[in-house]
Amino acid sequence: MTGAAETVTRVLIVDDDPLLRAGLTMMLGGAPDLLVVGEAGDGSEVLPLVASLSPDVVLMDIRMPTMDGLAATETLRARPSAPEVIVLTTFDADEHVLRALRAGASGFVLKDTPPAEIVEAVRRVAAGQPVLSPAVTARLIARVASSPADARRAEARSRLSGLNPREREIAVAVGQGKANAEISAELYLSVPTVKTHISRILAKLELNNRVQIALLAHDAGLLDAELEG
Repeated sequence: MTGAAETVTRVLIVDDDPLLRAGLTMMLGGAPDLLVVGEAGDGSEVLPLVASLSPDVVLMDIRMPTMDGLAATETLRARPSAPEVIVLTTFDADEHVLRALRAGASGFVLKDTPPAEIVEAVRRVAAGQPVLSPAVTARLIARVASSPADARRAEARSRLSGLNPREREIAVAVGQGKANAEISAELYLSVPTVKTHISRILAKLELNNRVQIALLAHDAGLLDAELEG
């Protein structure tokens, strides 16, 4: 019989504040299923540390002196088998957060988030669940995203054109901030069927999570009526 070691999540902490890193290390180290495998003070250290330490989740600060967390996230998430990224920020609706989400971050946590919630956020991301509720996704888009440039809109519409009508409906519903249960009720589908459609949408569009589906639907102009309403 095997023990709980099989399910330990390896975490890398990246922040230029040594006190914050120490606090996060102590906080996460108190959870039996989490293991802090390393720390970095700048985004430029991320790739070599990921290569040597193989973390499952990276807690990534945005503002760092040499390479910021945005560039580090974009570089990291472009690589195959990249770890999940949770952005650390002081603002809950910020253009930098939006850019990190576009790059494939699985969500964000505020630096003053209660310890238990940060621990739970790492667990959720390790399990493949974005750390952004549907409501927060919709609010973030509504507050931060300005009207996309014509080129971005055209590209988004071109990518979405590969979806069938049902998948397109679900992509729009995800963009509107609806949870799977709400989409299920609205479209008369079972929740497992909704999940299957979302998995297919992610595969077709080569996206990492439902937050990116929402952003793509926004870029395509499919949520304009929802945001204006």
